[in-house]
Amino acid sequence: MTRTKWVAAAALGALLMAGQAVAADKKVVAVSIPAADHGWTAGVVYHAQAAAKEINAAFPDVEVIVKTSPSATAQVSALEDLSAGRKLDALVILPHTSEELTMPVKAVKDGGAFITVVDRGLNDPAIQDLYVAGDNIAVGKNTAKFLVDKLGGKGNLVVLRGIPTVIDDERIKGFQDGIAGTDLKILDIQYANWNSDEAFKLMQDYLAKYPQIDAVWANDDDMLLGVLEAIKESGRTDIKFALGGNGMKEIVKKVIDGDAVTPVETPYPPSMIKTAIYMTVANLVGQAPVRGNVKLDAPLITQANAAEFYFPDSPF
Repeated sequence: MTRTKWVAAAALGALLMAGQAVAADKKVVAVSIPAADHGWTAGVVYHAQAAAKEINAAFPDVEVIVKTSPSATAQVSALEDLSAGRKLDALVILPHTSEELTMPVKAVKDGGAFITVVDRGLNDPAIQDLYVAGDNIAVGKNTAKFLVDKLGGKGNLVVLRGIPTVIDDERIKGFQDGIAGTDLKILDIQYANWNSDEAFKLMQDYLAKYPQIDAVWANDDDMLLGVLEAIKESGRTDIKFALGGNGMKEIVKKVIDGDAVTPVETPYPPSMIKTAIYMTVANLVGQAPVRGNVKLDAPLITQANAAEFYFPDSPF
């Protein structure tokens, strides 16, 4: 059992043991997440809805409400709608962007809600009571270490960023720290917004601009799909590695199959939202307070251990 599944199972077990030992007034937990605009967020929506269904069935005095939003602006409006006319006892939020959601979440906090932030941290960490995320620095650093080793510490790289968030900054920092002191050179680094189509276009630009690219790092697997398609269409053979991150099942399958260009991966499970919801509800039903930072590991996925991270029936 992976660490994420174990934590989620333990949290759910604690909730079930609490039985009906809750207050007479129904506790309201709002869950605000991005809409399923790419594979990883599809997984987030899937696991959030599963958690809400399980908790609402087990605890009649707890109501978990899941609201998805297609943009940061829409998410701000969703927070206003969720808190209008009712008291929120807790908010679990995966922000679209850190900057735009920080103050709206603070307003909910000021209303007395317990705040759990997942994945994309706020610009002011003091607002959150609980933070659940993967180890984004390790996602970048472990990928970088692999490239340093396989390329002998020298070569030309291009990098695709996600969207301006704390986690994107952390992944880039980890990667840059990982290649520091080597002769690996980042020729270009631009945002592709964790979007396959945008990554395809950006990779086409990179291919047209740079005649020699030894490796590509797209810091998210949805972008990696676009990168791989652009490389395939170009017919270029100079690119030795194209790597991503997040543990998408299609990419893990490549690792299992021994793909030469994408032989490794790093996990960043969308099921972390489910863990966060369970842990948040535990604070409302008489369990010991759960506060602070929960960071999930990001070990390098290789052909030797890839089966442990492969879930073909999951949405991601």
